Amino acid sequence: MPRWQRSGIIMAGIAVLLVVIESVDAVMNYDLNQDGIVPRQVSGLDGILWAPFLHTDFAHLFGNLLPGVILGFLLLMARRFVVVTVIVWVISGFGVWLTAPSGSVTIGASGIIFGWLAYLLVRGLFNRNVWQVLGGVVLFAVYGGILWGILPQGGGVSWQGHLFGAAGGVLAAWLMRPKKPQPNAA
Repeated sequence: MPRWQRSGIIMAGIAVLLVVIESVDAVMNYDLNQDGIVPRQVSGLDGILWAPFLHTDFAHLFGNLLPGVILGFLLLMARRFVVVTVIVWVISGFGVWLTAPSGSVTIGASGIIFGWLAYLLVRGLFNRNVWQVLGGVVLFAVYGGILWGILPQGGGVSWQGHLFGAAGGVLAAWLMRPKKPQPNAA
C-alpha cells in the first residue's frame, strides 16, 4: 500500500476515534472534560495524556479536525509522526500544566496541531533542505494566520497550549535535524 494511502487511513482512523470519544462525552453530559489538564495539581498531570482526546463540544472538535488531519497526514508522509507527536504532546502538556490559570481545566488537540504546524514550518531550516523550506512557506501561506493563537486572548482559549505546542514542534525539528553536516553538492 502506498504511503499516502496508509497515511490517509491512519488520519481517518484518528478522526473517527475523536468523533467517537466526543459522542461518548456528549452522552455523558461532557463529564469526561474534567479529565483534562489541571494546572499545578499532581492529580492533574494525567490530563496531559487525555486532554488532546477531549473537546468542549463538537464545534471545538471540528475546529481542530481539518487542520489536524491535514497536518498529521503531512507528518505521516514525512515519516516523523510518532516522535514529533510525542515531543509536542509532552512539551505542550507540561507547559499548560505549569502556566495555565489556577482552577482551569485545559482540553483539546490544538496544542498538538500547533506543534505539528511549527515542526513542518521550520524543519527545512534545521535540515537545510530547500524543498522542506518551500513546503514550510506554502504551509505558512495557508495556516500562518492561526499562529496568532500563541498570544494571550480571551474566551477560554488555551494560548498556553498553542504556545508550548509550537515550542515543542520547533524543539522536535531541532532534535531531529541531521547530526553530521551534509556535504555540499558540487
